[in-house]
Amino acid sequence: MGRDVQRRADARGSASTAPIATPNGAGPEHDDDEEMPSVTMTRRRVVGSVVFVLAVVAFLYFGLPKIGGVQDTWKRVSDGDHAWLAAALVFEILSMASYVALFHGVHVPPRSRITLRDSYLMTMAGLAATRLFAAGGAGGVAVTAWALRRSGMERREVAERMIAFLILLYGVYVAAMIVCGIGLRTGLFPGPAPFGMTIVPAAIGLLAIALVLPLALVPEDFPARVEAMAPRRPRTAKWLRRLALGPASMRGGIRFAIHKAAHPDRAMVGVATWWIFNVAVLWACFHAFGDAPPMAVIVQAYFVGMLGNLLPLPGGIGGVDGGMIGAFVAFGVSGSLAIVAVLAYRVFAFWLPTVPGVIAYLGLRKRVAGWRREPAAA
Repeated sequence: MGRDVQRRADARGSASTAPIATPNGAGPEHDDDEEMPSVTMTRRRVVGSVVFVLAVVAFLYFGLPKIGGVQDTWKRVSDGDHAWLAAALVFEILSMASYVALFHGVHVPPRSRITLRDSYLMTMAGLAATRLFAAGGAGGVAVTAWALRRSGMERREVAERMIAFLILLYGVYVAAMIVCGIGLRTGLFPGPAPFGMTIVPAAIGLLAIALVLPLALVPEDFPARVEAMAPRRPRTAKWLRRLALGPASMRGGIRFAIHKAAHPDRAMVGVATWWIFNVAVLWACFHAFGDAPPMAVIVQAYFVGMLGNLLPLPGGIGGVDGGMIGAFVAFGVSGSLAIVAVLAYRVFAFWLPTVPGVIAYLGLRKRVAGWRREPAAA
């Protein structure tokens, strides 16, 4: 399988940016009228998102500290250790650099016209879109897919590379919940070990692996096989084929992810360092305002709280904050310290990249407009 995957990867690299001829010689197989996903940002949606974000932020930063005796701790925010806050800033910059490196290593085939700067623009623009649209980062996915398509990639390759990226990135997420959850529960790692915060997340992680990995065994001609199940009903066969395209794309993405993991390059270091530096930001924020809990507790509470990203909230605002705070409280961490540390973490991890993300969003539009005026790379 390894040589087969290697040949496919090389084929992707050589063919991804080649122009695809059309019958009338119109050029690459792009939808030239395909616009940036910003068209979905109607005035009503933007206003609603802004009002919602402001309401949630006002509650988190002004209302929540007055609940449960947190007000005294909140008054000490300005007295936080500036050295630890500076360390959190450095960790956040390193985490974003790791993310961009991983993005470039997975999404960009050899000899592509996508440069490292372009990968930075796509990454930060995707973050900006995620801030406005939630559902697990669907806005960022839409912007990234659009930009990759405009660079000359075929739709199937874009899908497979994006799936591979998510498999690699969230494979570490799932593995961390399993290792830390079981490690805390069995006493391998120091710290409290409530069942709901250790074994339950670990079981969810194992279930996710059991559901995703077998898709790598789906036959390459799976859509055709499914379509053949209804030879006398063309409409039914068409719908069956469409349903089978999902597992087929997952198969390609998972196998490509396995290939990248088996043949790592320098960019693959970002798979781990993205999460490591993100957790380090939270760890530094705890030290800035008090004593940090054991590292395994920080890691487990961080990943359990990140499940709040699945809630249909812009950028997970409120869901992630509340999820992390609740997880730390369940581990026995002082509620006042958890609130201040988590909200400080969100300032670095959520709000800090927003401004450069919006700038990158505008820069990506100009870059893609330049691609439309250039011939596709051979």
